[in-house]
Amino acid sequence: MTSPHDHGKSKHAVLIGGGHAHALVLKSWGMNPVADTQLTVINPGKTAPYSGMLPGFVAGHYTRDALDIDLEQLARFAGARLVVGHATGIDLARKSIRISGQPDVGYDVTSIDIGITSDMPVLPGFAAHAIPAKPLGSFAAKWHAFRDSDGYAHIAVIGGGVAGAELIMAMSHALQTRGRMGSATLIDSAEALSAIPPKAAKIVRQKMTDLGVTVIENTGISEVCADDILLSDGQSIRSDFTTGAAGARPYEWVQDTGLALTGGFIDVDEFLRTSDKAVFATGDCAHLVASPRPKAGVYAVRQAPVLLQNLRAALTDDALHPYKAQKDYLKLISLGGKSAMGEKFGLPFAGSLIWKWKNHIDQSFMAQFRDLPPASSTD
Repeated sequence: MTSPHDHGKSKHAVLIGGGHAHALVLKSWGMNPVADTQLTVINPGKTAPYSGMLPGFVAGHYTRDALDIDLEQLARFAGARLVVGHATGIDLARKSIRISGQPDVGYDVTSIDIGITSDMPVLPGFAAHAIPAKPLGSFAAKWHAFRDSDGYAHIAVIGGGVAGAELIMAMSHALQTRGRMGSATLIDSAEALSAIPPKAAKIVRQKMTDLGVTVIENTGISEVCADDILLSDGQSIRSDFTTGAAGARPYEWVQDTGLALTGGFIDVDEFLRTSDKAVFATGDCAHLVASPRPKAGVYAVRQAPVLLQNLRAALTDDALHPYKAQKDYLKLISLGGKSAMGEKFGLPFAGSLIWKWKNHIDQSFMAQFRDLPPASSTD
């Protein structure tokens, strides 16, 4: 097991996962490091995709590289060590993190920001013939290869929430642009788009119709096959590329950590602290016990400054700062082409100007990780 003393520092902070909040913590740490503390980040890859730009990438508006936060560069800026590997568990008693195929990593304080998965292991045939939309990195690579191949294409998305609608619209736009559109289907076992107000849902439904998307709702799925999807009512839907964006599932290894959970998600208090005082959690993998919120990147971004303050506080025995989640947030939904819809407090507004606004927000978010100021040093 590696310990903080292996690095000549008396304390060791570890970030598990390269999610949005942790990326922001890395940047801020580089500008003002904690004295005598080694920082380590553990992530499956050297980059972490930004979810806000995924529909734009799927539609063909952005390159694959534009989607990625460069964790290697960020870690270097922060004076941190990047461990490329899959975290598989935490030993709370020993204060160590297990990593597949690598030595355990010890910590004094750690934070978990690993996101969620949209894999559906209980759905027959899904694991063999479909691609979950999350984690984003593997989905993006497989879609890129499919989008740039030849011939008419038949696509389907399982899950009729906002994420599923954004994906099927982006995929349809990309295939239409390339003259490859065969069919596009959005499937939900309940009513589609039920989480957004009716006026907003109406705009999205009309856009899907314009893009040639067939919406099948209140219908279950019996099996996912290589070239089609068998529905519970006996229908067969052709699909060469099937993805799932239904709901949010926590990663299974979290179940065995001994941390308090709700529905598999890690319980955190108002300080983003788990049931273990040395472990924090943020983003989609966390459950705000006092004020539950939807799984949305905007909360992870807003949690980042509080997480940073509290990691510092935990290392220096200072007072913790509470995170106060806003009641509602601006939802920006991509509509396939360079058009988007905004919605807040039940009021929708859509058009090309909204896409330009969303693009500006997304590009500004990503730019802060590329245009790094000179790093500070405590040595």
